[in-house]
Amino acid sequence: MSSAIAARRYLTNFEPHRVSHLFCDVLVLGAGVAGMRAALQAAEAGDVLLVTKDSITGSATAWAQGGIAAATDEADSAERHAQDTLNVACGLGDERITRLVVSEAPARIAEMIGWGARFDVGSDQRLALGREGGHSAARIVHAAGDATGREVARVLYERVRVHPRIRVFERCFVIDLLSADGAVVGALTQHPKYGHQMFWAGATILATGGAGCVYRETTNPRACTGDGLAMALRAGATLRDMEMVQFHPTTLYVAGAARLLISEAVRGEGGRLVTAAGRRFMPEIDPRAELAPRDVVSRAITQVMRSEQAPCVYLDVRHLPAGRFAERFPGITATLAQFDLDPARDLIPVRPAAHYSVGGVACDADTRTAVEGLLAAGEVASSGLHGANRLASNSLLEGLVFGARAGRTALERCAGRARLDRPLPVSHLLPASPRTGLDLEDVTSSLRSVMSRNVGVERSGDRLRETIEIIEFWGRYVMDKVFDEPRAWETQNMLSVALCIATGAALRCESRGTHYRSDYPQTDEAWRRHIDLRRGAEGLDVSTAGI
Repeated sequence: MSSAIAARRYLTNFEPHRVSHLFCDVLVLGAGVAGMRAALQAAEAGDVLLVTKDSITGSATAWAQGGIAAATDEADSAERHAQDTLNVACGLGDERITRLVVSEAPARIAEMIGWGARFDVGSDQRLALGREGGHSAARIVHAAGDATGREVARVLYERVRVHPRIRVFERCFVIDLLSADGAVVGALTQHPKYGHQMFWAGATILATGGAGCVYRETTNPRACTGDGLAMALRAGATLRDMEMVQFHPTTLYVAGAARLLISEAVRGEGGRLVTAAGRRFMPEIDPRAELAPRDVVSRAITQVMRSEQAPCVYLDVRHLPAGRFAERFPGITATLAQFDLDPARDLIPVRPAAHYSVGGVACDADTRTAVEGLLAAGEVASSGLHGANRLASNSLLEGLVFGARAGRTALERCAGRARLDRPLPVSHLLPASPRTGLDLEDVTSSLRSVMSRNVGVERSGDRLRETIEIIEFWGRYVMDKVFDEPRAWETQNMLSVALCIATGAALRCESRGTHYRSDYPQTDEAWRRHIDLRRGAEGLDVSTAGI
């Protein structure tokens, strides 16, 4: 890592006597499934501040189509769910964590139903279960066909907004975690109405989601710029397996339009991947065909696109019974109609796009990180559940399970401690930089492009080293500046996170899970290790940890 990026502890200048202060027991950063579930748990015995960069409805949770994986059927079992998860994790999954999560899944589904979640049911009024890639059984609980995340977010927010011990700050940008005596004690934020504020807390829960927007094509909301990952790195936390970025195989490809997700469940319902000439190609690549794990399908599509010199492949659902697609996927049907595409008549153009940050802030089963006072849950965390690749529909489940665990751990930390009632002597002042400034919009656009070209579905050592050089160059002229605007802080965060992804990818000289090196196409047992990155005195400190 360049010294310019590693040198930054805080992104902006601040002094306690110049800003307003709020005090709470538990500060939750992020309002997706993990953040809201954590807030509800912590509010059972503590006062909670819930801060979100966007609106509550703007989280990646609300965008999630597929569902929640849970072994709720008598023909299924937690053991099968665990084995499927470990298989997809490609040797980097933590068996103890995996069994913990899948064993809690049915109870979390029951809890959500008890809170008013309207999951889809069959004619017998039992949960209607779907099947997705990598799963050996139908175990995906869904809502409104393809709007599960929106339903989960609705249920949680309805409880959050009326809870007397939770205060929500929407559209509030968290600039940095505050540290004192080696512990995280809160966060520095900027709000369009209240300006800069310092939030002080006995425990801080990081639930800020992923970093899909460091890539040009992504299924993520605009807000997913890796802010939580970058601020955790600056605060001294360990980032683990950052090279593991999952690309969703099937996002709608319409020139000039955003990459809109076409759910994994479409293939679970029988959708087939074909070339422009109608040739189905997945059966010749993997015996699971379209239901192979996402990394397998994404690479297959990428290879077909290259061999065919085509910008996309196609999903074919025309063979499904009349009306079945529209009934099962009303949201996707409406989206396709905006582009004059009728799935009963037309092939659906698709290609891979960045979808999920598999790596993240390393934490234990109780969400504790390497930094005292800082907990992590959801996509921002590396809990050990996903390993080198995430099994479809395990993300909402992870958020529910670890969100609750984070809330409990936060309360345990606060128990017996006196709440902060005055600011600590924490401040930061960086002198003005003498270097030339760069156009940040150009840097951001170029960064997303080079990440897509060189650190995408397929990678190689020479391109990764080139990418690191490019990011370090930008870093020298961007990370030495003090800005006072969210888009600028996002650019600085994206540079930091992108460099961590590229660095991990350059170090891992093998192919495993989501990480494919064309110069090292085989999996190497010697690399059955985590890659841990931390901010060091002269750059990025790198270590590896065996499984």
